[in-house]
Amino acid sequence: MSPVINGESWFGVLVTASLPPLTTSQAQPLPKRVAAAFENSSWKASKPPQVGLIATSEVPAPPTEVTLIGERDVEVTLTGPIAVKYSTATEGQKQALGKPLTGDFNAGTRESGVVFQQFQGGVIVAKNDQPGTPAYITWGKIREAWNVERDPDGVPEGMGKNGSPGPLGVPTSDENPVGDLLVTTFEHGKITFDPKTGVVEVTVNGTVVPSGL
Repeated sequence: MSPVINGESWFGVLVTASLPPLTTSQAQPLPKRVAAAFENSSWKASKPPQVGLIATSEVPAPPTEVTLIGERDVEVTLTGPIAVKYSTATEGQKQALGKPLTGDFNAGTRESGVVFQQFQGGVIVAKNDQPGTPAYITWGKIREAWNVERDPDGVPEGMGKNGSPGPLGVPTSDENPVGDLLVTTFEHGKITFDPKTGVVEVTVNGTVVPSGL
C-alpha cells in the first residue's frame, strides 16, 4: 500500500497526495557495466598477489695471484693487491705496462711496507700487502717525474729520494684525465702532464716545484 501525505495547496484546500512505492517487490539486476566491474574487482581481490623474483649473481672476486711471462720468458707471479690491480686493469693499461721486470730490485716490499712491481712501461704500487688495500698504476711522464730524486721539499736534488720514499709518497690514484691534463695524485701532492704541450707540473704539499725532467 502506498503512503499518503496530507497537506495544503496554495488555495488552503486540504489535499491528499499518493507517492509511488518506495520499494519494489522484485530484486532488479545490476546494470551490465556495474556488474562486470564488481565481478572483475572481486576476482582480482580473491586472486593471490604474485611476487616477482629477482635473480642475483655474485661477481667473482679478483684473483690474488697472477702468473705472467716476463722478460726473457721468465715467469713472474704477482700476489696480493698487485695481482688484484693487474687482473682488473683495462687492456689499454696492460698494454702500456708491458711485461713485468724480474729481479729483487724491480719487485718486492720496501721497509715502509709499500709493495711494488716494475714493468717495462710502468709500475704498480700499493701502500701495503694487506687484502683490500688499493694498488695504482703509474707510467709515462708522470712516472718519470715521480722517480726524480728530490729533497724533503720536493726540489730536485741528486742526493734526495725518489718514488714512494720521496716527498710525494705513494700514488693514491691512477692517471686520470682532468680537462686537457692527465693527473696522478700522491699522498703528499700530485703530478700533471699536458699531452699537447708536454709540460709536466709537480706539486708537493701544495707548492709547485721543478719537475726535474
